[in-house]
Amino acid sequence: MTSRLATPLDSVDQRILAELQQDGRLSFNELSRRVNLSAPAVADRVRRLTDRGVITGYHAHVDPAAAGLPVTALVRMECFGAHCLLREPTALDLPEILQVHRVTGDACCVLFIAVRSMEHFEEVIDRLAEHGRPSSTMVLSSPVPWRAVTAPRTS
Repeated sequence: MTSRLATPLDSVDQRILAELQQDGRLSFNELSRRVNLSAPAVADRVRRLTDRGVITGYHAHVDPAAAGLPVTALVRMECFGAHCLLREPTALDLPEILQVHRVTGDACCVLFIAVRSMEHFEEVIDRLAEHGRPSSTMVLSSPVPWRAVTAPRTS
């Protein structure tokens, strides 16, 4: 993910983002009603937010456990040299890896993974070990599994 210089969002853009994060399937007509703009004006703002990279896509939030992947973990990777996980893009194609975060400190990245069992977890850890030293933390529960992004208020 690349960093972009953020252009401040006005209050209407912030309301549009809040509504779409609550329900990404809203029609432009319904969204326009909720933010008090015409549907064409809302469509134009959504297009501009997408073009600016503020809106990066639409998707369903899926509970890994309900989808048959009840074991989740954060895996911290200490990688060195040419076999670093981040230098081998195909290594990140494992379907068990749901998120990858490049981090500071003595680890190169932190992965969020979901698997069907502890045996499956062990297989994934063994595959990751080819790229460095994995260190895992099992997720017991997620009191905040997802939170909508709230843009900073403009002065």
